[in-house]
Amino acid sequence: MKAILLLGGFGTRLRPLTNDTPKQMLPVCGRPMIEWVCEHLHIHGIDDIVLSLGYRAEAFTVAYPRGRIGQLAYQVAVEPDPRGTAGAVRFAAEASGITDTFLVLNGDVLTDLDVDALASLHASSGAEATIALQPVADPSPYGLVAADPSGRVLSFSEKPDPGSAPATLPRGGDRPTISAGTYVLTSAVLDRIAPDRPVSIEREIFPQIVADGALAALVADSYWLDTGTPQQYLAANLDVLAGRRPGAEVVDAGVPVGIHPDAQIRTSVIGSGCEVGPGAVVQRSVVGDGCRLAAGAIVIDSVLGAGAVVGAGATLCDCSVIGSGERVAPGAVLRAQRQPSPELVSDS
Repeated sequence: MKAILLLGGFGTRLRPLTNDTPKQMLPVCGRPMIEWVCEHLHIHGIDDIVLSLGYRAEAFTVAYPRGRIGQLAYQVAVEPDPRGTAGAVRFAAEASGITDTFLVLNGDVLTDLDVDALASLHASSGAEATIALQPVADPSPYGLVAADPSGRVLSFSEKPDPGSAPATLPRGGDRPTISAGTYVLTSAVLDRIAPDRPVSIEREIFPQIVADGALAALVADSYWLDTGTPQQYLAANLDVLAGRRPGAEVVDAGVPVGIHPDAQIRTSVIGSGCEVGPGAVVQRSVVGDGCRLAAGAIVIDSVLGAGAVVGAGATLCDCSVIGSGERVAPGAVLRAQRQPSPELVSDS
């Protein structure tokens, strides 16, 4: 089965980290996020993927010039303009010649979902599409889904208001279930997608399929993390360090240099070529390649892009995010701040 990876979003919620880099190319414990996604697919027998690209498409082809990401061969489908999630699927399928059942994944989701079980359910259900569901505490940022005991989806509500989930929704334990961003689709789904305008698969196509009684679902309480915000991106790194992601191994991100013996580094990812001065403290943070932390700098629960410089005695905390090559002034105190400050809009 061929898989389409949706990678075309601008990653606006992760700015400034994504000012120059697609979010799926951001490192998680020293490896680009997309490599974690591809490794998981390879484990489940997928060996051929289509990269549905838009924003900074060249970042992927430059990083992987031989047409392979790890063990997977890839094709590229670059949208000439944003077409929505469904439009991107149709464009990628047509560009790569997909005419049979195929897999679709959101490229910024890290999971250990059993893709084989999802494909098997699809084959036995006779459904037009089958989606993975994930139990969560708060469904409001996602697509809220209700299914009957047989796995037939009864309703699909994209991003409901907080607290508006119906009390009668089937639950994973005591939690509502959301769309987990992994789908098995038949070619019939492509026929539903208008070719001449942006189309959302979550807001338009899945509700149509539900209305026809042809959408199936697999509830899988697996490791699952949407990495679309700085907090979630930081969690992705810390989960690997802590062993909370099954099957994930920590890869040496490089050899830090110039780490002073009086510096304190705890539960953090430190990129290669970093310099950390005397008395500096780094806790539960991600420090990109080539960063410099001067004497007494404190970085807690925060993210530094490659080449960032933190001045002497400066403090960063509460998920502050510093863009690549940026400088934090000596003595500055940043709490839940970003530098440079982005214009935060909805992610795509």
